[in-house]
Amino acid sequence: MTASPLSEGVTAGRLTSEQLAENFADLHPRLDDHEALVAADRCYFCHDAPCMTACPTDIDIPLFIRQIATGTPEAAAKTILSQNILGGMCARVCPTETLCEEVCVREVAEGKPVKIGELQRYATDTLMDAGVHPFERDAPTGKKIAVVGAGPAGLSAAHRLAMYGHDVTVFDARPKPGGLNEFGIASYKSVDNFAAREVDWLLSIGGITVETGKALGDGLSLDNLQAEFDAVFLGIGLGGVNALRVDGEDKDGVDDAVDFIADLRQASDLGSVPIGRDVVVIGGGMTAVDAAVQAKLLGALNVSLVYRRGRDRMNASVFEQDLAASKGVRIITNASPKAVIGNGAVREIEFEYTDDNLTPTGQTFRLAADQVFKAIGQTLEGDGLPDLDGGKIAVDGTGRTSIDGVWAGGDCASGGDDLTVTAVAEGRDAAEDIHAALSA
Repeated sequence: MTASPLSEGVTAGRLTSEQLAENFADLHPRLDDHEALVAADRCYFCHDAPCMTACPTDIDIPLFIRQIATGTPEAAAKTILSQNILGGMCARVCPTETLCEEVCVREVAEGKPVKIGELQRYATDTLMDAGVHPFERDAPTGKKIAVVGAGPAGLSAAHRLAMYGHDVTVFDARPKPGGLNEFGIASYKSVDNFAAREVDWLLSIGGITVETGKALGDGLSLDNLQAEFDAVFLGIGLGGVNALRVDGEDKDGVDDAVDFIADLRQASDLGSVPIGRDVVVIGGGMTAVDAAVQAKLLGALNVSLVYRRGRDRMNASVFEQDLAASKGVRIITNASPKAVIGNGAVREIEFEYTDDNLTPTGQTFRLAADQVFKAIGQTLEGDGLPDLDGGKIAVDGTGRTSIDGVWAGGDCASGGDDLTVTAVAEGRDAAEDIHAALSA
């Protein structure tokens, strides 16, 4: 019998290949030339642009939009990439609606901001499609730097250091580079293998070697890296997943949302990815929304996203919440998991309503579930790390850690939001400080 959204259990092939192709199409298709010019024409080119202040990578937004408006998108791309070398991916996944576009003068006056994110994608895609790398590598310095983690922070640091003529070796635990851009972003946000193509484009600067299948504690140690390299940058992300800490959490069908998203991103055939009929996602961030929406797009009949606080406290933006609702995801707030129920495999999950202070009310309810995804935050993993602050590596404003010659940035480091664009900025800034230290 062919599987369908009504089929019980966790099974693959709930939808046809045509339905899956439509469901997982590009969330925001690229602007064409005319659309880009019209969108750019709405910009006031503010002198004291609030959008620039809101951008974690300090991109000169009015300048790059003016360059698009004057028919030079390649110049616009260089303006973007000089501050954010992963500007193509950030244009796709950055929550612009809560950053640059939220403070756009047009948004404040009219409720309709300039399409900054889509214009950024238009410019960077134009340059990449032309096969152009706008930066040249300086003369070799003879200095060697180790970058641990090939995610946004590590890649950003590696590119900036390579530009300065240093030789960079990037180590990563996974079989391919890219980090969350490759393994942790919803498929409909990054179609056509874009994350991998952007990494290849970034590496074309030269001077960067990538070694996969190597992690701290598994083939690498900080002591050995410090002995072999002139500096070390840690961009190792957060590898652990928080536990629900409820009875029955170990039952079959209770999975980590990050693993589900990674499996989807690496699947050559979306129809081969199994999904439940009744799916429950626990969490309130971007990962929770990505998992819930993709479960629905794969053909799950009922998908519920349950968060312990109110919607106004969810880390996922209002845009992401509305996207989930528009795809048929039911969002339930002010509820915490109490127990996973089933005989070997999950059949139901029990929740208790809580107030905004997480105080239990004593009122419980159950949801049918043959698959539960945990998206309640990730934790730092690793031994022999520098000093920690709040469960992350303690860093100063330049990314320096408690160990001399070791810097850190991205999700593994204290301070800043857990966003791709923030990780890129931290990797870039740490690279600048590493270069200054090695040049002193």
